[in-house]
Amino acid sequence: MRVAIIGAGISGLSTAFAIERLAREAGLDLQTVIFEKKERTGGKIHSIQEEGYLCEWGPNGFLDNKPMTLELCDRLNIRGQLARSNDNARKRFIYSEGQLHRLPENGPSFLKSPLISWPGKLRLACETLIPAYRGEEDETLAHFARRRLGEEALDKLIAPMVSGIFAGDPETMSLKSCFPRIHQLEQEYGGLIKAMVKLAKKKKAERKAGKVVASAAGPGGVLTSFVGGIQELTDRLQEAVTGELRTGVGVNGVLPKQGGFELHLEDGSIEEAEVVVSAAPAYALAGMLEESLPEVAQTLKEIPYASMNVVCFGYAREQIARDLDGFGYLIPRKEGRHTLGTLWDSSIFPNRAPEGHVLLRSMMGGATNPGAFDLAETEVKSRVMEDLATIMGIKAEPQFVRIFRHRRAIPQYVAGHANKLLALDERLKACPGLFFTGNAYFGVGLNDCVNASNQMAEKVLAHVRATKV
Repeated sequence: MRVAIIGAGISGLSTAFAIERLAREAGLDLQTVIFEKKERTGGKIHSIQEEGYLCEWGPNGFLDNKPMTLELCDRLNIRGQLARSNDNARKRFIYSEGQLHRLPENGPSFLKSPLISWPGKLRLACETLIPAYRGEEDETLAHFARRRLGEEALDKLIAPMVSGIFAGDPETMSLKSCFPRIHQLEQEYGGLIKAMVKLAKKKKAERKAGKVVASAAGPGGVLTSFVGGIQELTDRLQEAVTGELRTGVGVNGVLPKQGGFELHLEDGSIEEAEVVVSAAPAYALAGMLEESLPEVAQTLKEIPYASMNVVCFGYAREQIARDLDGFGYLIPRKEGRHTLGTLWDSSIFPNRAPEGHVLLRSMMGGATNPGAFDLAETEVKSRVMEDLATIMGIKAEPQFVRIFRHRRAIPQYVAGHANKLLALDERLKACPGLFFTGNAYFGVGLNDCVNASNQMAEKVLAHVRATKV
């Protein structure tokens, strides 16, 4: 039986790898073939090394607090090549009212921090008095934050976090789809502080066992990559996949037929497969299904994407007066700056800049600033320099500049996202053997994509077994 996989990013490659592994274990004769429109594999994962700098074109790593990517590294025999971020990565900052404020990591530091005013802190303390939301409507992140935490917490904590992870707008993003764990904690415990108290004993036990415990200042786990950049993961996956890999081959259409599917390729040829797994972006899959499954295509088109400019600046260390002891900072939208924030990449991982130099990576655009994508390169550079001068006091011209543009960078899980997924599942029941995976559906992070790929492989194997009965 032939399984066609569309897309050779992390989702497509890890899906192919998982399908092949499960098929071998089950003694099933499956042949995989991957179609990738671009000449290179990896999708948004691309580690670019130039002039001694290592710039990540897209994501820069994954958190080690979930097992799926680490397990994949074990299966690929590359666990020993991992590079964990150093202690600087725990220090995260928010730029507010003309200053960089370190995000507090515990109760005492939160009380001392000037980031949130005393009225804002008192409003946060009232969170225990707010009843859990029991409405049927898909609540947005902004509505959740205002209801439970207050307007100031939304502006200075929640909104910057949403822009840092999704490049999104909290006024439109779904709490349940973006942060299912937070939604679950409110539903289960009645509130976030109540949940924290109930889970305190568990965290204490984890500390005693030597496990990493999530900090209040950011996501749990340690940011992890590879010495040569995160692309080492997709490169190794490409080597490990045993099926056929066809790069530079785009798919124009997927048409159901008796016993399988026809894939109409860009070069005019037609390939056949009994099973098709799309790991392409939602909008790309929509184009492939426009003719054969128009209702599915329409639902896929309703998943929006935010654009993004990734701007890498390299400096000699002496050009920057302030210390760079930290992960970097995010900027609340109300501050009126050009960028969403800046990561101090060379402070997070080794080998990101030549000796005596530093690498800063700024993000510009997102759902709240879509026009940034169309700015001229000189304008992008000048606006990033303006923000760095204001926030970090950097007046010097960068010695190294690279600007990477992503027209559709990150899918947006807006309110109603879960219903779209249900509609897709329902409509695809009439087309058995066609599956979809990737960051447009079940989580945008690398761990999410690997986890979804593993689940997809199990679905494919279950379908294969059912059709053989």
